[in-house]
Formats: sequence, structure tokens, C-alpha cells
Amino acid sequence: MAFLIERIEGNTAILTISNPPANTWTRESLNELKEKVLELNDNNEIYALVLTGEGQKFFSAGADLKLFADGDKGNAATMAKAFGEAFETLSAFRGVSIAAINGYAMGGGLEVALACDIRIAEIQAVMALPEATVGLLPCAGGTQNLTALVGEGWAKRMILCGERIDATKALNLGLVEEVVETGEALDAAIALAAKVAKQSPSAVAVCKKLIQSGRSMPRTQALPIERELFIGLFDTEDQAEGVNAFLEKRAAVWKNR
Repeated sequence: MAFLIERIEGNTAILTISNPPANTWTRESLNELKEKVLELNDNNEIYALVLTGEGQKFFSAGADLKLFADGDKGNAATMAKAFGEAFETLSAFRGVSIAAINGYAMGGGLEVALACDIRIAEIQAVMALPEATVGLLPCAGGTQNLTALVGEGWAKRMILCGERIDATKALNLGLVEEVVETGEALDAAIALAAKVAKQSPSAVAVCKKLIQSGRSMPRTQALPIERELFIGLFDTEDQAEGVNAFLEKRAAVWKNR
């Protein structure tokens, strides 16, 4: 059974989480996400990835808690590994990943959105990391990625106090970058992804790497790497194509190599 519905639109891959009624994650769907992202990494025609949920109510409600009801530590370890590998692979996607949050994004459902580069939420969306309410914790990047976006104080309110936030609050906090009306998140995400196709995919990949390195690397260490990667772009076909297309007043034709 496929848990992710894929369609390609231009240079964008659109993945829809499909596990009704709440688009919960399973070990199989997490492995499917990991393999799909790796596959897209190898497709030079894909520059962006959009992730959304099937239906009108849920983006994703995270893990099905029935998986943890028996207290089996071995099962917990297996699921934690699957969550971590899937979402870290998504975070490392060489292109731009955009979450189109079309409803509730809870627990692992919010964590997968946090693993994306950009988040667009519909006005009715609700976001939370409620794991501590049931004796668990966000184990797929939630504690780290949420803090990087909204700061320690609000990360503690959401994780330690179990606060749910609506889309407007999420926008004010910097948890999402845009809020749209109900039913418009996917179209907005696809439109934004189309802008990525105008950028050099080679440059996007290294720029993304540099931006994300700021989470763990001191600026004094990152700045010399920035210059090294700039010079390294001159080994790509896209560098010459981009500059010459600009000078010749035409659209660039990227090779992505």
C-alpha cells in the first residue's frame, strides 16, 4: 500500500500524505518518505518538493498512539529510528521543500513540517507537539527544529505546557512563513515552488546547506566555507549558464550538474 501519492508538476514533486482519517505515520510510510526523497534527490529535473495531507481536516496527526500502547521499548526504538531517518532525509533534500499545512499538524505531523524549508498554513490549521501529554517526547527533530524557528520560550510553551497554536499565531511566531485561506495552501506552495525553478539548482543546494549550517556551526567557521562553496560553483555548468543568460537577457536553462 502506498502512503504517499506523488505527482510531478514542472520541476516540482508534490507528495500527499494519504492514510485516512488523520494521515498518521507508520513505519512503512516513514520508510516510503525516506526512499521517495532519496529518489527525488537523484532526479535532476526536480528542484522542489511540496508536502501536503489528503482531505480537508488533517495535514497529519503524527504517529498512531496505538503503536505505543503496549510499552514495548523495542517497538519504540524502531519507530524512533524510522521517524528520525525519514525526517532528517527530508531536511537534507537538495532542493527546496515546502509544507502545505491544510489542517491539524500534531506531533509527528508538525515535525515533518518543521523538517521542510518553508511552511504555508491554511487559516484553520492548528499546530502542536503534545507528546508530553501522553508521557512521550517529540523524537523526530521537534525539540530542536521548533526551537530554531520560534525560540526557546515558545518551544517550551508548546512542548512543556502542551499549548496548541493557530495559523495566525504561528505566523507571528515565525513557525510558518505564510497563511492562506482554507483550501489554498497547496496552490500557494506550488506557486512558490515554481519560483525555485528560476534559481540555479546547484546554487540553491549549497545556499541551503550554508543556511542550515548556522544551527550548529559558529559564524566564524561558516563564513570561510561560504567563500569556498562560492568558488566551487564555478565547477558547475549552471554557473556559466546563469551569468551568460543574464547578460544575454534570456531565461537560463539549468543543467543541475
